[in-house]
Amino acid sequence: MSCLSCASNHPADFSAEMIVHVGGPKNLDNPGTWIFTKLSICLDCGCARFTVPEIELALLAARAPKSERPAQAAGA
Repeated sequence: MSCLSCASNHPADFSAEMIVHVGGPKNLDNPGTWIFTKLSICLDCGCARFTVPEIELALLAARAPKSERPAQAAGA
């Protein structure tokens, strides 16, 4: 797949472990959410792509600040 940033065809795939934190001083005690995924990195421009697995995505959605959450549909 070509890079969305520079259209290069030089990607490399890597295993990744990352931790995502909710920002702001009131979230300092929040330990963050570990994500284990694959990264696809363009070796020309450095643009990276990854997908958050479903389980971790649900954890992130639950921990997201209310101002960052999508509006709920009526009756949901």
